[in-house]
Amino acid sequence: MTVFKSPHPDIDIPDISITERLFQGLEMDPDGVVLTDGTSGAGMTAAALQDRIKRLAGGLTQRGLGKGGVVALMAPNIPDYVTVFHGVAWAGGTVTTINPTYTAYEVRKQLLDSKAKILVVVAGFADTAREAIQGTSVETIAVIGAGETTLEDLLGDPLQAQADVDLEKDIVVLPYSSGTTGMPKGVMLSHRNLVANVEQCAAFFDPQVGETTIAFLPFFHIYGMTVLMNQYLARGARLVTMPRFDLERFLSLVAEHKPKVLYIVPPVALALAKHPMVDQFDHSSVDRVMCGAAPLGGELGDACAARMGGVMTQGYGMTELSPVSHVTPIDNPRAGASGLTVPNCESRVVDPDTLEDRAPGEEGELWVRGPNVMQGYLGNDAATKETITEDGWLRTGDLCVIDEDGYMFVRERVKELIKYKGFQVAPAELEAELVGHDAIQDAAVMGKPDDEAGEVPIAFIVKSGEIDEAGVKAHISGRLSTYKQLHEVHFVDEIPKSASGKILRRVLKDQYVG
Repeated sequence: MTVFKSPHPDIDIPDISITERLFQGLEMDPDGVVLTDGTSGAGMTAAALQDRIKRLAGGLTQRGLGKGGVVALMAPNIPDYVTVFHGVAWAGGTVTTINPTYTAYEVRKQLLDSKAKILVVVAGFADTAREAIQGTSVETIAVIGAGETTLEDLLGDPLQAQADVDLEKDIVVLPYSSGTTGMPKGVMLSHRNLVANVEQCAAFFDPQVGETTIAFLPFFHIYGMTVLMNQYLARGARLVTMPRFDLERFLSLVAEHKPKVLYIVPPVALALAKHPMVDQFDHSSVDRVMCGAAPLGGELGDACAARMGGVMTQGYGMTELSPVSHVTPIDNPRAGASGLTVPNCESRVVDPDTLEDRAPGEEGELWVRGPNVMQGYLGNDAATKETITEDGWLRTGDLCVIDEDGYMFVRERVKELIKYKGFQVAPAELEAELVGHDAIQDAAVMGKPDDEAGEVPIAFIVKSGEIDEAGVKAHISGRLSTYKQLHEVHFVDEIPKSASGKILRRVLKDQYVG
């Protein structure tokens, strides 16, 4: 067995909850502002945030929320996102994070699967929330802002101590991921998973007390949740939140708040490298740009770094890894590399067919083992067993090469997942919706390379009735969120499949995509 380890020594992972770890950072400078609303400019001090988290936890406890109780959080990046996330965690409950741009249909599916009792939402998405809860276990909608029940109504007497939790096993957050195949599944992450990954990231990031970055990467996504929200606040650093990415506003905030490190995704790297607006703003404070969520080509990375005046580094991760397993060091970056293994983690490169280990420089599937590996998929033992081996190795579904120095380079995916601007699109989810249409007999969905988005979803349709491309797109448009929309529709006589019925996407790719 060929095992690649981190060049950094293993670290001690404290036996505390993720919110206790957060409070350690907040207590470094109680009067310092740690959250700034990038839209309004309003700030929240560390002491105020800690008090608000404890008051929400107290109120939720008084309402009966305890261990195993699930609160759904459907909001963009705002300071009170942190309040809700950690208020639930401090009360011993579980947060399931929902993309606020989801349709009511998508929200309902996640509410049903997670069995959430409370849904916290911002006012702009309250109508979607009210439609989505029909037929679910949700008893209360709490609106951040104005509503029949507001977030303020949930606040109570402060809960002064962390509610009793099993750090290793109790689930603190339940984000949804498609994994290596199939429909979105609840990824069960424990307090220890999150604390471990915050500490593992320190070997490569380690923001200092008071250091600022601009947080547009959504906190509902595991990248923004761990690398920005939890990591920065756990070190007493400061976040300026953006509810959505807008290039001009982002550059303005960079000029105003002077971050040293920017955390981005490949489509933003493209904008920073090529958009003429970049030169109109001061970004001289930036000395590092960190890109994740999808692979970034070496040439684009170099162009972005040259434009911004900093070093470009990449990271690799997935929701099932809490999420970070590899990061490129700032003192020795390599173009196109996704990084070195983080401390306390091990990596292997395994032939996906023979399950034999590959030597340095040889291609295979990346396997990872460490304290950041998820507990499993909610209610889906079969998918869990397919993803995590008996001895704890998580099969990522990504083909990679690890060189003699331990640098990992992603080549392509074994898994069927499409990455649109860093967001997961599961072909199986779109296919299930498509074949539900009376005029569609069969369907296959795959990703097509795109310079701006990384990949865009396209569909291959076998008709059983009258329907055109516009009709196919309209069917998906009414049911799924914007990043899951089809960009092309091809009508075919049949969908190529194996003897076992598995869609042969590579055949379609060779025929139609190239």
